[in-house]
Amino acid sequence: MPDANPCAMHKPAIVAVDARVDPSDCQSMVEVRQGVDALDRALVALIAERQRYMDAAARIKPDRDAVHDDARIEDVVTKVLAAAKAHHLSPDIAEPVWRTLIDRCIAHEFGVYDRTRS
Repeated sequence: MPDANPCAMHKPAIVAVDARVDPSDCQSMVEVRQGVDALDRALVALIAERQRYMDAAARIKPDRDAVHDDARIEDVVTKVLAAAKAHHLSPDIAEPVWRTLIDRCIAHEFGVYDRTRS
């Protein structure tokens, strides 16, 4: 019998990353660019899924004032920086990238919230 629970855990598809040469083995800029392009395509798929969570947040939040949450923003950035450290990602890349991502996601969420409430 299918799970009737609308909050059932999502079973995400594996995000495919095209074959690429390991960065430490790259011998040409063609190999570097192919690797970057492959990762960019995978990142787009993951960011699109993140956006769908923002769509859900806009649907669930009880009022417009709940869309922007400074405490949650700092919590997300703290968690990202911890993950970045574990993966040897420079915080000088991670923090501004995620702060921009969060800012744009909040703007998106406001738009969805407004469109679904008007």
